[in-house]
Amino acid sequence: MGELSGLREALRFSPNNIKLRALIGSKLMAANRYEEAEEEYRLALRISPQDRDLLAGLAEAFYKQGKHSQALVVAEKLVSDVSLPEYRLLLTRILLKCGQQDEAKTQYLIAVDEAPELSDDVLSQMFGGVPQPSRRNEPPEELLAEPLDGFAEQLPEVEAEVPKMNFERIGGMDSVKETIRMKIIYPLQNKEMFAAYGKKIGGGVLMYGPPGCGKTLLARATAGEIRSKFISVGLHDVLDMYIGQSERQLHEIFETARRNTPCVLFFDEVDALAAKRIDMRQSASRHIINQFLSELDGVDSGNDGVLVLAATNAPWHVDSAFRPPGRFDRILFVPPPDAKARDAIWRIHLGGKPCEKIDFAKLASASKGFSGADIKAAVERCIEETLTEAMRLGRQIPLTPKSLARCAGKVKSSCVEWFATAKNYATYANESGVYDEVLEYTRNRDHD
Repeated sequence: MGELSGLREALRFSPNNIKLRALIGSKLMAANRYEEAEEEYRLALRISPQDRDLLAGLAEAFYKQGKHSQALVVAEKLVSDVSLPEYRLLLTRILLKCGQQDEAKTQYLIAVDEAPELSDDVLSQMFGGVPQPSRRNEPPEELLAEPLDGFAEQLPEVEAEVPKMNFERIGGMDSVKETIRMKIIYPLQNKEMFAAYGKKIGGGVLMYGPPGCGKTLLARATAGEIRSKFISVGLHDVLDMYIGQSERQLHEIFETARRNTPCVLFFDEVDALAAKRIDMRQSASRHIINQFLSELDGVDSGNDGVLVLAATNAPWHVDSAFRPPGRFDRILFVPPPDAKARDAIWRIHLGGKPCEKIDFAKLASASKGFSGADIKAAVERCIEETLTEAMRLGRQIPLTPKSLARCAGKVKSSCVEWFATAKNYATYANESGVYDEVLEYTRNRDHD
């Protein structure tokens, strides 16, 4: 143990030397002195609490001592912060000790997919003898490696348009609009003032909420408000079955936005492109996420003047790596339309149709908790019923307040199920208070 004594003596003269403490910890682990190693790693982490190697050492020390719960907490943090296969393999072993075999299998399969050399015969047999399962449901490697001539080389031709609508066309939702103004619109309209405070024009806003509540409409209206170009990106514009093609398509979409600044670049259903990497089994999907992060950071090209908006119904499925400043640093809750917005939505969908005199305020009250899509469904149902009667009588019949209210009563709000799920996440997985707005809305929605 002379080497350890010498290292400890050196530590007396340099007590804050992290590398020295890490070395002592590894020597203690090699000597099966796990409790002492744990203490050494703890002391080092007080100096550098985010050091990944120290965290990995601490997790290993916990694991060797049978402190599996503590080991699990540290290992899960490691894997959520950075996707390294060796960390996943450590997490696999810890999960097995905690009795979580299914999750252990998932972590193992991802680890050996990323680094086949980490394949372990015992674990492979335990998990079905398949060391690299992520390719089981993928097309054959020879098909993926080389795209067919003239087929996959064509990159998407996304179009930049200038929307004619603006916020005046959207009733209500004043707090949501103001947040978008502060993040996107005001910086463009007051460039010098924002520059004086060191604020760049750009960045991202992630809008989330129940389906059918106007997230896409808000994005388009934002571009119209500042008279910028607008590019709407769907999954079909990005995803491709050939290796590397999706990343190239994503890069070209960002390049198109950079060539058309100022530009609002809108990603719908972004959770499908930015899902948590820990949940991904296919390495190709993780490569797309890494490319997305690189584009948001403007690694190869600046993003000044590119305003990224994204929408999702499931923000809890979006990888946390998308939330630091410069990426989607503003998470914006888009609730169901308020009374003022519902009034406007009823007017839009009934515009130009034969109607008796309508009390829109009463309809707005009767459709409390509805999304814009729910209101549209109620109008369509009423039109169908009225048309059936008009065809029977052979003459035009107007839509009536009574028939509209009756049809609204037959539509079940599509937001109910979403709020049941969202409330669970807001109550039990509310990291940094990101879902506080959901809890506040559920408490106050009776006062609409």
